[in-house]
Order: sequence, then structure tokens, then C-alpha cells
Amino acid sequence: MAPALGLDFGTTNTVLAVQDGEATHSVGFDSSAGHSDAMRTCLSFMKDAKLGAQALKVEAGAAAIRTFIDNPGEVRFLQSIKTFAASAIFQGTLVHARRHKFEDLMEVFLKRLEAYSGSTLGDRFGRVVAGRPVKFAGSNPDETLALQRYNEALTRVGFPEIHFVYEPVAAAFYFAQNLKKDATVLVADFGGGTTDYSLIRFESHAGKLNAVPLGHSGVGVAGDHFDFRIIDNVVSPQIGKGSLYKSFDKVLEVPSNYYANFGRWNQLSIFKTLKDFQDLKQLVRQSLDPERLETFIDLIEHDEGYPLYQAVSATKMKLSQEDEVEFYFPPLGQHSKRLVKRQAFESWITDDLRQIEGALDEVLVKTRTLPGAIDKVFLTGGTSFVPAVRRIFEQRFDRDRIESGGELLSIAHGLALIGEREDITDWTVSASEPANVKGIAAGTH
Repeated sequence: MAPALGLDFGTTNTVLAVQDGEATHSVGFDSSAGHSDAMRTCLSFMKDAKLGAQALKVEAGAAAIRTFIDNPGEVRFLQSIKTFAASAIFQGTLVHARRHKFEDLMEVFLKRLEAYSGSTLGDRFGRVVAGRPVKFAGSNPDETLALQRYNEALTRVGFPEIHFVYEPVAAAFYFAQNLKKDATVLVADFGGGTTDYSLIRFESHAGKLNAVPLGHSGVGVAGDHFDFRIIDNVVSPQIGKGSLYKSFDKVLEVPSNYYANFGRWNQLSIFKTLKDFQDLKQLVRQSLDPERLETFIDLIEHDEGYPLYQAVSATKMKLSQEDEVEFYFPPLGQHSKRLVKRQAFESWITDDLRQIEGALDEVLVKTRTLPGAIDKVFLTGGTSFVPAVRRIFEQRFDRDRIESGGELLSIAHGLALIGEREDITDWTVSASEPANVKGIAAGTH
């Protein structure tokens, strides 16, 4: 039988993995940006006369970012596309006058990865095991719609057999390969758009790893929300948030929805095409502080979203190591320098932390599990390094039970391992039924 492919289609990064003997390895990609084992989940579209009047040059990952930076104003750049998967409101976006639905974007992205890998994935692999969050991102996520969209895109790529597995379950399976004895494991997977928990009992019988799922939970809050808090408190006030404009004989505050669009990476990639952006430009003439709004418009028109994303993410990462960090974003000018203190940052993310902790409470309460009954806690994902996040776990579990690692690899490699099991269907969630209808691992029936 052809090998199985593990697909971790992430909000920020995408990784493909395959089992090779007892080990697993990532599928490598070679693009104009060089070699990589992980691909940024982003796309660039640019008109290219060499390809014909209607054709577009499409790149993904680092190559897309390079195209975007090297060709300002000519490229349609999309990132964090996963966050639209479960949104019934998102029916598509225009890319150089052609509408692309979510499944179109996912298909284009996967086919670029296929080209970078140097082989036809649907022919090379007998089945694909794709990760999915316990709870999709968005205010009112439709998980059935999301999986149907995933299924459509994966079918177009040519995979003959498609399975879906919870991302934290895959991370748990990857982690469990190193267990020396039977254990009850709690996995917390912090992605870009979601935080997911799975509680699993791992036992070895006759040399074979078996697992009994005890429960799972999730919330549509994660690292991107932390980024938004920095933008909302540090950047947005510099570009007009809280400023006033005059409408007839009334003085009103500039609508906050403009800044919600600007602060969300997934929204930022399409904000330029929305009516909101046109309305914002009209508002400048009525503004009592037009210079700040003009700076806002310049950032959008000059496609400064990705550089801002890098600056904000760098600030967040430094705050995991330092008590205070200077934020500086050159397109805002020298006056944009701000000293960001960890204490302030933690106050901004208080509500997000409460939701993350609430999802942890949910899985423990549902399974009637006391913290002392959990043998290992595995934290994966970049947000797990945020001190305020780690404190949630350190306050409940002994530090020697908490481990982390495999921030980019654990899910994809766990999916690849599950994909080679004979009991694969016991680990999967159907694309046509809600996640709470079916078990997630061996031992559920």
C-alpha cells in the first residue's frame, strides 16, 4: 500500500510528514526562496505577461512573501486563510477580478506545495490524514462546512482516501512515542487561531501502542489574538483609533470596526477590497486628526500588513524572555517607538487567557479528571512559551510533568503515524458529521 501523508494545514505554517520505517520525516519543499520543511500558509498572486493575459504567477510560503515584498502594489497577498474555513459568511474573495472560494484557495496552496515537493501527492500517497482543530476559529464556526471545504480541496488535489483527526490527538500520539510507561496525557495545542486540548490514556499491549480518549475541548483563541492585543493597544492609537470626526453638527468617534479589520491578519489581506476601506478614505476629509487616518490608509495601500505582522510577532516573542521591549515600526515614523512592558501585555490578554483556561477547565470537568491524575502535560505551539500561558499549567500541575517541543512538527508527524495504523477509522472524524458525534481514537467503541 502507498504510504500515508500527514497534513498539518495550519493558520501560520503548514507541514507535511510521512512515516519511514519506525521514524517519520517531513516532506521537503524547494521553491525560489530555497529549501524548507515547513511552509508559511500564505499565497501571492501576480499578473505575468509571459504567462498570458489571464494567467497569474502564484507562489506559496516564503516564495509568496518574497514576491510580495519585491513587487509592491502588484501582488495580491493572502495569509491565515485557514481562519475562513468555518465561516459561512466567507463566500470568497476577488483575486485580480476572479473570485476564489475557500476551497479554491486551499487547493491552490496545496498544489503549490505539491510542485515544490517535486511529486504528485495524490499519486505518491495512498491516503491523507489531515489535522483539524477541536474548535475552528471564528465567532460562529460551522465545523461541518469547514470539513466539507477541506474535503473538496483535498479531493481536487487527487487523494484517493481522506481522513480527519483532531490536531491535539495527533500531537499526543507523536509525544506518546517516547513514553516509557502507560500514562494519562493532556495535550494543549496552541495554534495561530485556536487552542485545543485532548486528554488521552496511552497503554502499551504486546508492544503496540493503544489509546483511549477521555475527552477534548477547544476555543477559538490563540497566538493571533495576542498579536491583535498589541496592535490594538500600541499601533491602532497611532493611526486614528479613538480620534474624532465631524458629521454635520455632531462630533463622533472613528468607528472601531476599521481597527478590528486592521488588527486581524486574515482580515487584513482582504481589507483593501472591502467597502469599509473606501469609507475610511472618505472619512479623512471629516476627521479632526486627518494625519493619523492618512497614515492608516498609507499602511493599507502600501501593503505594510506583513512587515507589521513580523514586528508585532517579534515583540510578543521578546516579551516571553524580557520584562519590557521596545516596539518600533519604521513605516509609522520615529515617533512610533513605544516601550511595551510584559505586565501591560498580560493585562491586555486577560480575557484571552480566561477563555484558554476555561477550555482547560471544560475538558477536566467533562472527564471528571483531577490534575493529580494526569501523568504528563504536553504543550505544543509557539504561544506555549508566553509566561502567562505557562503559569496556567504550572499552577495546576507539577513542573516536572510539563513538557513542550515539536512546535512545528508534532501534529504532522503524529498524523503520519496514525495514517499507517490498521485502526485508522477509529481515530478519525467524519467530514459529514459534527465532531461530538464520533469518538476520536482507539477504544471508543
